[in-house]
Amino acid sequence: MIPLQDLREDPDRFRLGARNKKQSAPVDEILELDASARRLRTRVEQEQAERRRASSAVRGKPTDEQMGRLSALKESIQAGEAELGDMETRLQSLLLYVPNPPDPSVPLGADETESLPVRHWGEPPAFDFEPLPHHELGERLGIFDFERAAKISGARFAILRGQGARLQRALITWLLDVATLEHGYSEVTPPSLVRRECMVGTAQLPKFEDEAYRTDDDLFLIPTAEVPVTNLYRDEILDGADLPICHVAHTSCWRREAGAAGKDTRGYIRLHQFDKVEMVRFVTPESSADELELLTHHAETLLRRLGIHHRVLLLCTGDTGFAQAKTYDLEAWAPGMRRWLEVSSCSVYGDFQARRAGIRYRPAAGERPRFVHTLNGSGLGIPRVFDAILETYQGADGGVDVPEVLRPYMGGVTRLVPPG
Repeated sequence: MIPLQDLREDPDRFRLGARNKKQSAPVDEILELDASARRLRTRVEQEQAERRRASSAVRGKPTDEQMGRLSALKESIQAGEAELGDMETRLQSLLLYVPNPPDPSVPLGADETESLPVRHWGEPPAFDFEPLPHHELGERLGIFDFERAAKISGARFAILRGQGARLQRALITWLLDVATLEHGYSEVTPPSLVRRECMVGTAQLPKFEDEAYRTDDDLFLIPTAEVPVTNLYRDEILDGADLPICHVAHTSCWRREAGAAGKDTRGYIRLHQFDKVEMVRFVTPESSADELELLTHHAETLLRRLGIHHRVLLLCTGDTGFAQAKTYDLEAWAPGMRRWLEVSSCSVYGDFQARRAGIRYRPAAGERPRFVHTLNGSGLGIPRVFDAILETYQGADGGVDVPEVLRPYMGGVTRLVPPG
Protein backbone atom coordinates (compact mmCIF):
# COMPACT_ATOMS: atom_id res chain seq x y z
CA MET A 1 0.00 0.00 0.00
CA ILE A 2 1.22 3.47 -0.84
CA PRO A 3 1.61 5.91 2.09
CA LEU A 4 -0.69 8.88 1.53
CA GLN A 5 2.04 11.29 2.62
CA ASP A 6 4.40 9.91 -0.05
CA LEU A 7 1.75 10.37 -2.70
CA ARG A 8 1.12 13.96 -1.57
CA GLU A 9 4.80 14.80 -1.71
CA ASP A 10 5.62 13.16 -5.05
CA PRO A 11 2.48 12.26 -7.03
CA ASP A 12 4.40 12.17 -10.31
CA ARG A 13 6.41 9.20 -9.08
CA PHE A 14 3.23 7.17 -8.70
CA ARG A 15 1.71 8.42 -11.93
CA LEU A 16 4.88 7.43 -13.79
CA GLY A 17 5.12 4.09 -11.95
CA ALA A 18 1.58 3.16 -12.95
CA ARG A 19 2.11 4.35 -16.52
CA ASN A 20 5.31 2.33 -16.86
CA LYS A 21 3.48 -0.73 -15.54
CA LYS A 22 0.69 -0.14 -18.09
CA GLN A 23 -1.79 0.13 -15.24
CA SER A 24 -4.22 2.73 -14.00
CA ALA A 25 -3.91 4.58 -10.70
CA PRO A 26 -6.45 6.99 -9.16
CA VAL A 27 -3.75 9.48 -8.15
CA ASP A 28 -5.67 12.63 -9.10
CA GLU A 29 -8.86 11.40 -7.45
CA ILE A 30 -6.92 10.66 -4.26
CA LEU A 31 -5.30 14.09 -4.24
CA GLU A 32 -8.62 15.87 -4.82
CA LEU A 33 -10.37 13.85 -2.12
CA ASP A 34 -7.46 14.35 0.27
CA ALA A 35 -7.56 18.11 -0.29
CA SER A 36 -11.30 18.15 0.36
CA ALA A 37 -10.85 16.05 3.48
CA ARG A 38 -8.16 18.36 4.82
CA ARG A 39 -10.36 21.40 4.19
CA LEU A 40 -13.25 19.72 5.94
CA ARG A 41 -11.03 18.65 8.84
CA THR A 42 -9.87 22.27 9.26
CA ARG A 43 -13.48 23.47 9.27
CA VAL A 44 -14.51 20.86 11.85
CA GLU A 45 -11.56 21.71 14.07
CA GLN A 46 -12.42 25.41 13.84
CA GLU A 47 -16.04 24.69 14.74
CA GLN A 48 -14.94 22.54 17.67
CA ALA A 49 -12.78 25.39 18.93
CA GLU A 50 -15.62 27.85 18.42
CA ARG A 51 -18.02 25.59 20.31
CA ARG A 52 -15.60 25.34 23.23
CA ARG A 53 -15.31 29.14 23.33
CA ALA A 54 -19.06 29.61 23.08
CA SER A 55 -19.66 27.04 25.81
CA SER A 56 -17.13 28.65 28.16
CA ALA A 57 -18.77 32.06 27.60
CA VAL A 58 -22.08 30.83 29.03
CA ARG A 59 -22.71 32.20 32.51
CA GLY A 60 -25.58 30.58 34.31
CA LYS A 61 -28.53 29.55 32.20
CA PRO A 62 -27.76 29.93 28.49
CA THR A 63 -29.89 32.25 26.45
CA ASP A 64 -31.97 31.01 23.54
CA GLU A 65 -29.43 32.55 21.18
CA GLN A 66 -26.55 30.76 22.93
CA MET A 67 -28.45 27.47 22.93
CA GLY A 68 -29.21 27.84 19.25
CA ARG A 69 -25.60 28.58 18.38
CA LEU A 70 -24.26 25.65 20.42
CA SER A 71 -26.84 23.31 18.89
CA ALA A 72 -26.04 24.45 15.34
CA LEU A 73 -22.32 23.97 15.95
CA LYS A 74 -22.89 20.50 17.37
CA GLU A 75 -24.96 19.43 14.38
CA SER A 76 -22.42 20.86 11.94
CA ILE A 77 -19.53 19.15 13.75
CA GLN A 78 -21.31 15.78 13.81
CA ALA A 79 -22.21 16.03 10.13
CA GLY A 80 -18.65 17.06 9.29
CA GLU A 81 -17.15 14.20 11.31
CA ALA A 82 -19.45 11.68 9.61
CA GLU A 83 -18.54 13.04 6.18
CA LEU A 84 -14.87 13.03 7.14
CA GLY A 85 -15.14 9.38 8.17
CA ASP A 86 -16.63 8.52 4.78
CA MET A 87 -13.86 10.42 3.04
CA GLU A 88 -11.15 8.61 5.02
CA THR A 89 -12.71 5.26 4.18
CA ARG A 90 -12.84 6.21 0.51
CA LEU A 91 -9.23 7.40 0.59
CA GLN A 92 -8.01 4.13 2.06
CA SER A 93 -9.99 2.23 -0.55
CA LEU A 94 -8.53 4.26 -3.42
CA LEU A 95 -4.99 3.85 -2.13
CA LEU A 96 -5.40 0.09 -2.51
CA TYR A 97 -5.63 0.60 -6.29
CA VAL A 98 -2.30 2.44 -6.65
CA PRO A 99 0.36 -0.01 -7.93
CA ASN A 100 3.76 -0.34 -6.34
CA PRO A 101 6.20 1.71 -8.48
CA PRO A 102 8.85 -0.48 -10.13
CA ASP A 103 12.34 -0.45 -8.66
CA PRO A 104 14.75 1.86 -10.53
CA SER A 105 16.73 -1.19 -11.67
CA VAL A 106 13.74 -2.58 -13.59
CA PRO A 107 14.16 -2.04 -17.36
CA LEU A 108 11.57 0.09 -19.14
CA GLY A 109 9.39 -1.92 -21.49
CA ALA A 110 5.83 -2.32 -22.71
CA ASP A 111 5.20 -6.06 -22.25
CA GLU A 112 6.78 -9.51 -21.86
CA THR A 113 8.55 -9.21 -25.22
CA GLU A 114 10.76 -6.50 -23.73
CA SER A 115 11.76 -8.32 -20.54
CA LEU A 116 15.51 -8.77 -20.26
CA PRO A 117 17.18 -12.21 -20.46
CA VAL A 118 19.72 -12.36 -17.63
CA ARG A 119 21.21 -15.84 -18.08
CA HIS A 120 20.62 -19.30 -19.49
CA TRP A 121 21.57 -22.64 -17.97
CA GLY A 122 22.25 -25.85 -19.84
CA GLU A 123 21.48 -26.74 -23.42
CA PRO A 124 18.23 -27.81 -25.03
CA PRO A 125 18.08 -31.61 -25.02
CA ALA A 126 18.92 -33.22 -28.35
CA PHE A 127 16.82 -36.12 -29.68
CA ASP A 128 17.25 -38.48 -32.63
CA PHE A 129 13.46 -38.64 -32.89
CA GLU A 130 10.62 -36.11 -32.90
CA PRO A 131 9.96 -35.25 -29.22
CA LEU A 132 6.36 -35.33 -28.06
CA PRO A 133 4.54 -32.72 -25.97
CA HIS A 134 3.76 -33.72 -22.41
CA HIS A 135 0.06 -34.34 -22.97
CA GLU A 136 0.79 -36.93 -25.68
CA LEU A 137 3.46 -38.54 -23.51
CA GLY A 138 1.05 -38.62 -20.59
CA GLU A 139 -1.63 -40.24 -22.73
CA ARG A 140 0.79 -42.99 -23.80
CA LEU A 141 1.93 -43.48 -20.21
CA GLY A 142 -1.63 -43.51 -18.88
CA ILE A 143 -0.84 -40.92 -16.21
CA PHE A 144 -3.26 -38.10 -17.20
CA ASP A 145 -7.04 -38.33 -17.05
CA PHE A 146 -8.47 -35.05 -18.29
CA GLU A 147 -11.81 -36.52 -19.38
CA ARG A 148 -12.75 -37.79 -15.93
CA ALA A 149 -11.44 -34.59 -14.35
CA ALA A 150 -13.81 -32.65 -16.61
CA LYS A 151 -16.65 -35.00 -15.68
CA ILE A 152 -15.98 -34.36 -11.99
CA SER A 153 -15.09 -30.66 -12.00
CA GLY A 154 -15.31 -29.19 -15.51
CA ALA A 155 -12.68 -27.77 -17.84
CA ARG A 156 -9.16 -26.85 -16.71
CA PHE A 157 -8.88 -29.55 -14.08
CA ALA A 158 -6.65 -32.64 -14.16
CA ILE A 159 -6.26 -36.06 -12.59
CA LEU A 160 -2.87 -37.73 -12.28
CA ARG A 161 -2.78 -41.52 -12.08
CA GLY A 162 -0.36 -44.22 -11.02
CA GLN A 163 3.30 -43.44 -11.52
CA GLY A 164 2.42 -39.92 -12.67
CA ALA A 165 0.83 -39.17 -9.30
CA ARG A 166 3.82 -40.75 -7.60
CA LEU A 167 6.28 -38.69 -9.65
CA GLN A 168 4.49 -35.48 -8.71
CA ARG A 169 4.50 -36.48 -5.03
CA ALA A 170 8.23 -37.24 -5.27
CA LEU A 171 8.86 -33.85 -6.89
CA ILE A 172 6.98 -31.98 -4.16
CA THR A 173 8.74 -33.86 -1.35
CA TRP A 174 12.16 -33.27 -2.88
CA LEU A 175 11.48 -29.55 -3.34
CA LEU A 176 10.46 -29.23 0.32
CA ASP A 177 13.49 -31.21 1.48
CA VAL A 178 15.90 -28.97 -0.43
CA ALA A 179 14.22 -25.83 0.93
CA THR A 180 14.19 -27.00 4.55
CA LEU A 181 17.34 -29.09 4.81
CA GLU A 182 19.64 -27.09 2.54
CA HIS A 183 18.31 -23.57 2.06
CA GLY A 184 17.19 -22.80 5.61
CA TYR A 185 13.42 -22.44 5.18
CA SER A 186 10.98 -23.41 7.92
CA GLU A 187 8.09 -25.46 6.56
CA VAL A 188 4.48 -24.50 7.27
CA THR A 189 1.19 -26.04 6.18
CA PRO A 190 -1.33 -23.18 6.09
CA PRO A 191 -5.11 -23.18 5.61
CA SER A 192 -6.42 -23.08 2.05
CA LEU A 193 -9.21 -20.64 2.92
CA VAL A 194 -8.35 -17.11 4.04
CA ARG A 195 -10.22 -14.00 5.09
CA ARG A 196 -10.73 -11.04 2.81
CA GLU A 197 -8.24 -8.90 4.74
CA CYS A 198 -5.51 -11.46 4.04
CA MET A 199 -6.14 -11.19 0.30
CA VAL A 200 -6.01 -7.40 0.63
CA GLY A 201 -2.79 -7.67 2.62
CA THR A 202 -0.92 -9.38 -0.21
CA ALA A 203 -2.66 -7.21 -2.86
CA GLN A 204 -4.77 -9.89 -4.55
CA LEU A 205 -7.72 -7.72 -3.55
CA PRO A 206 -9.42 -5.54 -4.41
CA LYS A 207 -7.94 -5.28 -7.90
CA PHE A 208 -7.98 -8.97 -8.84
CA GLU A 209 -11.13 -10.22 -7.14
CA ASP A 210 -12.49 -11.53 -10.45
CA GLU A 211 -9.63 -14.04 -10.53
CA ALA A 212 -10.38 -15.47 -7.08
CA TYR A 213 -12.73 -18.18 -5.85
CA ARG A 214 -14.88 -16.87 -2.99
CA THR A 215 -17.20 -18.72 -0.64
CA ASP A 216 -20.62 -17.50 0.49
CA ASP A 217 -19.19 -16.46 3.87
CA ASP A 218 -16.53 -14.27 2.22
CA LEU A 219 -13.58 -16.62 2.57
CA PHE A 220 -11.25 -17.06 -0.41
CA LEU A 221 -9.51 -20.13 -1.77
CA ILE A 222 -5.84 -19.21 -1.90
CA PRO A 223 -4.38 -18.41 -5.35
CA THR A 224 -0.91 -19.06 -3.90
CA ALA A 225 0.64 -19.95 -0.52
CA GLU A 226 2.05 -16.43 -0.53
CA VAL A 227 -1.30 -15.25 0.86
CA PRO A 228 -1.56 -17.26 4.09
CA VAL A 229 2.19 -17.43 4.72
CA THR A 230 2.73 -13.66 4.36
CA ASN A 231 -0.25 -13.06 6.64
CA LEU A 232 1.21 -15.28 9.36
CA TYR A 233 2.61 -12.09 10.89
CA ARG A 234 -0.26 -9.77 10.05
CA ASP A 235 -0.55 -6.86 12.54
CA GLU A 236 2.55 -8.01 14.43
CA ILE A 237 5.83 -6.39 15.42
CA LEU A 238 8.68 -8.84 14.86
CA ASP A 239 12.01 -8.88 16.65
CA GLY A 240 14.64 -7.52 14.28
CA ALA A 241 17.08 -10.12 15.58
CA ASP A 242 14.86 -12.84 14.08
CA LEU A 243 15.11 -11.50 10.54
CA PRO A 244 15.28 -12.84 7.94
CA ILE A 245 12.32 -15.13 8.60
CA CYS A 246 12.03 -17.69 5.81
CA HIS A 247 9.13 -20.08 5.26
CA VAL A 248 8.27 -22.65 2.61
CA ALA A 249 4.86 -24.19 2.01
CA HIS A 250 3.33 -26.70 -0.34
CA THR A 251 -0.32 -26.00 -1.14
CA SER A 252 -2.90 -26.42 -3.79
CA CYS A 253 -3.74 -23.12 -5.47
CA TRP A 254 -6.99 -22.01 -7.09
CA ARG A 255 -7.40 -19.42 -9.84
CA ARG A 256 -10.29 -18.67 -12.15
CA GLU A 257 -7.90 -17.75 -14.99
CA ALA A 258 -10.62 -15.35 -16.10
CA GLY A 259 -8.27 -13.55 -18.47
CA ALA A 260 -6.85 -16.72 -20.02
CA ALA A 261 -9.65 -17.77 -22.36
CA GLY A 262 -8.22 -19.75 -25.25
CA LYS A 263 -4.72 -19.99 -23.77
CA ASP A 264 -3.03 -23.35 -23.14
CA THR A 265 -6.25 -25.31 -23.42
CA ARG A 266 -4.45 -28.63 -23.91
CA GLY A 267 -2.49 -30.50 -21.31
CA TYR A 268 -1.25 -29.94 -17.81
CA ILE A 269 -0.59 -26.21 -18.17
CA ARG A 270 -3.16 -23.61 -17.16
CA LEU A 271 -5.46 -25.08 -14.53
CA HIS A 272 -8.01 -23.78 -12.07
CA GLN A 273 -6.40 -25.98 -9.38
CA PHE A 274 -2.70 -26.77 -9.24
CA ASP A 275 0.04 -27.44 -6.70
CA LYS A 276 2.96 -25.19 -5.92
CA VAL A 277 5.82 -24.97 -3.44
CA GLU A 278 6.24 -21.36 -2.34
CA MET A 279 9.13 -19.62 -0.58
CA VAL A 280 8.41 -16.47 1.46
CA ARG A 281 10.98 -14.23 3.14
CA PHE A 282 10.59 -11.36 5.64
CA VAL A 283 13.69 -9.17 5.65
CA THR A 284 15.07 -5.76 6.57
CA PRO A 285 14.83 -2.94 4.00
CA GLU A 286 18.62 -2.73 3.74
CA SER A 287 18.94 -6.39 2.72
CA SER A 288 15.98 -6.86 0.40
CA ALA A 289 17.88 -6.33 -2.89
CA ASP A 290 20.41 -9.02 -1.97
CA GLU A 291 17.62 -11.23 -0.65
CA LEU A 292 15.95 -11.19 -4.06
CA GLU A 293 19.13 -12.49 -5.66
CA LEU A 294 19.36 -15.22 -3.01
CA LEU A 295 15.72 -16.23 -3.44
CA THR A 296 16.18 -16.44 -7.20
CA HIS A 297 19.33 -18.52 -6.72
CA HIS A 298 17.37 -20.96 -4.55
CA ALA A 299 14.78 -21.44 -7.30
CA GLU A 300 17.44 -21.75 -10.01
CA THR A 301 19.29 -24.40 -8.01
CA LEU A 302 16.23 -26.62 -8.14
CA LEU A 303 16.02 -26.49 -11.93
CA ARG A 304 19.72 -27.11 -12.32
CA ARG A 305 19.61 -30.19 -10.12
CA LEU A 306 16.61 -31.46 -12.03
CA GLY A 307 18.69 -31.05 -15.19
CA ILE A 308 16.15 -28.78 -16.86
CA HIS A 309 17.40 -26.28 -19.45
CA HIS A 310 16.12 -22.88 -18.34
CA ARG A 311 16.55 -19.15 -18.53
CA VAL A 312 16.14 -16.23 -16.11
CA LEU A 313 14.35 -13.05 -17.20
CA LEU A 314 14.31 -9.69 -15.46
CA LEU A 315 10.79 -8.49 -16.11
CA CYS A 316 10.42 -5.06 -17.67
CA THR A 317 8.12 -2.43 -16.19
CA GLY A 318 5.17 -3.36 -18.41
CA ASP A 319 5.43 -7.02 -17.38
CA THR A 320 5.93 -6.41 -13.65
CA GLY A 321 2.90 -7.11 -11.49
CA PHE A 322 0.72 -4.65 -9.62
CA ALA A 323 2.33 -5.26 -6.21
CA GLN A 324 5.86 -6.29 -7.19
CA ALA A 325 8.76 -3.84 -7.19
CA LYS A 326 11.05 -6.20 -9.14
CA THR A 327 10.64 -9.72 -10.49
CA TYR A 328 12.78 -12.43 -12.02
CA ASP A 329 10.91 -15.11 -13.99
CA LEU A 330 12.43 -18.56 -14.37
CA GLU A 331 11.36 -20.34 -17.54
CA ALA A 332 11.96 -24.04 -18.26
CA TRP A 333 12.41 -25.26 -21.81
CA ALA A 334 9.77 -27.76 -22.94
CA PRO A 335 11.27 -29.43 -26.03
CA GLY A 336 8.08 -31.27 -27.01
CA MET A 337 6.07 -28.05 -27.17
CA ARG A 338 9.13 -26.07 -28.30
CA ARG A 339 8.43 -23.26 -25.88
CA TRP A 340 9.43 -21.74 -22.58
CA LEU A 341 7.26 -22.42 -19.53
CA GLU A 342 7.26 -20.05 -16.58
CA VAL A 343 7.91 -22.21 -13.52
CA SER A 344 8.83 -19.56 -10.95
CA SER A 345 8.48 -15.85 -10.33
CA CYS A 346 10.77 -14.44 -7.65
CA SER A 347 9.71 -10.99 -6.48
CA VAL A 348 10.52 -8.30 -3.95
CA TYR A 349 7.72 -6.00 -2.80
CA GLY A 350 9.53 -3.48 -0.62
CA ASP A 351 7.17 -2.53 2.20
CA PHE A 352 4.11 -2.54 -0.11
CA GLN A 353 2.58 -5.73 1.32
CA ALA A 354 3.85 -5.07 4.84
CA ARG A 355 1.96 -1.76 5.00
CA ARG A 356 -1.25 -3.39 3.81
CA ALA A 357 -0.86 -6.25 6.30
CA GLY A 358 0.63 -4.25 9.18
CA ILE A 359 3.85 -6.30 9.44
CA ARG A 360 6.62 -4.43 11.25
CA TYR A 361 9.82 -5.21 13.09
CA ARG A 362 11.73 -3.49 15.87
CA PRO A 363 15.40 -3.10 14.86
CA ALA A 364 16.57 -3.02 18.51
CA ALA A 365 15.12 -2.58 21.97
CA GLY A 366 13.62 0.88 22.37
CA GLU A 367 13.80 1.70 18.67
CA ARG A 368 10.78 2.68 16.63
CA PRO A 369 9.19 -0.18 14.63
CA ARG A 370 9.70 -0.22 10.86
CA PHE A 371 7.91 -2.08 8.11
CA VAL A 372 9.58 -5.27 6.91
CA HIS A 373 10.24 -5.97 3.26
CA THR A 374 8.59 -9.10 1.85
CA LEU A 375 9.69 -11.43 -0.92
CA ASN A 376 8.28 -14.60 -2.40
CA GLY A 377 9.07 -17.03 -5.16
CA SER A 378 7.86 -20.36 -6.49
CA GLY A 379 10.09 -23.21 -5.59
CA LEU A 380 8.59 -24.46 -7.90
CA GLY A 381 5.23 -24.40 -9.72
CA ILE A 382 4.45 -28.10 -10.02
CA PRO A 383 2.49 -28.71 -13.27
CA ARG A 384 4.87 -26.91 -15.61
CA VAL A 385 7.98 -28.41 -14.00
CA PHE A 386 6.30 -31.79 -14.28
CA ASP A 387 5.67 -31.11 -17.97
CA ALA A 388 9.28 -30.04 -18.54
CA ILE A 389 10.50 -33.23 -16.85
CA LEU A 390 8.34 -35.42 -19.08
CA GLU A 391 9.44 -33.66 -22.25
CA THR A 392 13.13 -33.42 -21.31
CA TYR A 393 13.55 -37.03 -20.17
CA GLN A 394 11.40 -38.76 -22.83
CA GLY A 395 12.61 -41.64 -24.94
CA ALA A 396 11.74 -42.81 -28.44
CA ASP A 397 9.53 -45.56 -26.99
CA GLY A 398 7.34 -43.03 -25.14
CA GLY A 399 8.91 -43.83 -21.79
CA VAL A 400 10.31 -41.15 -19.47
CA ASP A 401 13.42 -41.43 -17.29
CA VAL A 402 13.03 -40.23 -13.71
CA PRO A 403 15.52 -37.42 -12.91
CA GLU A 404 18.27 -38.76 -10.70
CA VAL A 405 17.48 -36.46 -7.75
CA LEU A 406 13.92 -37.82 -7.60
CA ARG A 407 14.77 -41.52 -7.74
CA PRO A 408 15.23 -41.95 -3.97
CA TYR A 409 11.61 -40.76 -3.62
CA MET A 410 10.23 -43.19 -6.22
CA GLY A 411 10.69 -46.50 -4.41
CA GLY A 412 13.17 -47.85 -6.94
CA VAL A 413 11.29 -46.69 -10.04
CA THR A 414 13.78 -45.13 -12.46
CA ARG A 415 11.64 -44.96 -15.60
CA LEU A 416 7.99 -44.45 -16.45
CA VAL A 417 6.96 -46.83 -19.24
CA PRO A 418 3.80 -47.16 -21.31
CA PRO A 419 1.48 -49.93 -20.09
CA GLY A 420 1.64 -53.30 -21.81
